[in-house]
Amino acid sequence: MANMSLKKVQMPEQDPNVRNKNFKEVALGYEENMAVEEAERCIQCKNQPCVSGCPVHVQIPDFIKQIANRNFEEAYQKIKETNNLPAVCGRVCPQENQCESVCTRGKKGEPVAIGRLERFAADWYMKNKEDKVEAPKKIGRKVAVIGSGPAGLSCAGDLAKMGYDTTIFEAFHTPGGVLMYGIPEFRLPKEIVQKEIDSLKKLGVKIETNMVIGKILTIDDLFEMGYEAVFIGTGAGLPKFMGIPGENLNGVYSANEFLTRINLMKAYDFPNNPTPVKVGKKVAVVGGGNVAMDAARSAKRMGADEVYIVYRRSEEEMPARLEEIHHAKEEGIIFKLLTNPVRVIGDESGNVKGIECVNMVLGEVDQSGRRRPIEEKGSEHVIEVDTVIIAIGQSPNPLITSTTEGLEKQKWGGIIVNEDTLETSRKGVFAGGDAVTGAATVILAMGAGKKAAASIHKFLSEK
Repeated sequence: MANMSLKKVQMPEQDPNVRNKNFKEVALGYEENMAVEEAERCIQCKNQPCVSGCPVHVQIPDFIKQIANRNFEEAYQKIKETNNLPAVCGRVCPQENQCESVCTRGKKGEPVAIGRLERFAADWYMKNKEDKVEAPKKIGRKVAVIGSGPAGLSCAGDLAKMGYDTTIFEAFHTPGGVLMYGIPEFRLPKEIVQKEIDSLKKLGVKIETNMVIGKILTIDDLFEMGYEAVFIGTGAGLPKFMGIPGENLNGVYSANEFLTRINLMKAYDFPNNPTPVKVGKKVAVVGGGNVAMDAARSAKRMGADEVYIVYRRSEEEMPARLEEIHHAKEEGIIFKLLTNPVRVIGDESGNVKGIECVNMVLGEVDQSGRRRPIEEKGSEHVIEVDTVIIAIGQSPNPLITSTTEGLEKQKWGGIIVNEDTLETSRKGVFAGGDAVTGAATVILAMGAGKKAAASIHKFLSEK
């Protein structure tokens, strides 16, 4: 029975004034009947535009049909055929500009809640079923994967399924990359990431942590150790700063450091965990993307009284997901739009006491397709804050490109690859995800990991 409601089934959520003081997940997930009701909104159209809207081509109508028929385990297995991390994607994919943006139901009313249904299937399976993953028969060939974020995990998972002896080398002490250090617990519980990583280990993937490739071993060393191909999925972990006076004062963080301390080192549980993070009473987060929202919402939860998002364009231009902006506002984050910091002001002891900003007006559309912000003369003003978090993007770390001869990179640091195969300028070395594109999304990195695994298989089969 099709459900022709124009609206998605509402996602149950924690109350904003309760959740902005805890790190538990904001969205609570569908219950079985809600999921079935939402799945019945899918009209199973012939041309399946949603599938081509998905970077890893999940067979969306097929898994939704299984949910509608209450075959929850089959729904999960269907997603798992093409997506190695369903519980993660159901939570952090920007479905609104991928699969859901082309959903036929979205032409009149709201699209089917594909992301919520994917999360439901994954959570149901984790709760009710024993993960029966078996390691495939090994074919006796070794591949190295550098980095255990979404790109590396996807690549390693696919290679392991094909029987390759796959080892991931991770620089941090905990695998998971940005899923562990970047995205906060309240959006993506770490226990879920851990379960996805455990299921890769069951496939036979080996993970070596505290392995900084480029320092401890080079890519050339890996080939000498008998690895026949290498995938670089090292992400974009190098923070950008604005280059304004006062950025080196005490109390200025990169969003990267701030979030890593809180998420990976669990500073929110200090002193039970040894890593501190100083969050003042008034915090300014500079930037308008998901990372800025994550930092602002984390600062609020860490006890800040006032948290500002300072962004130089208007809300329409904000790159963050609508859901993130909406959640931040509900939680009491104050938006200072069309505002650009020009310097950080310190007291005599070198601690932050404010940021001087100017107002901006939007001019003509520039190359990025967005209207260019122009400074309004004489609009200088000071916002009193004691912590400043810079979240204006990050670029790939130059460690691997600077220690690997013959590996070509872009001016800004991204590794240059053949778009069809993701092979780099070095034979047998492939790369994908943020290390190639600069900071992008989890699902695009996963798509690159899958594509690279297929290319590595082809490369080794022909070798």
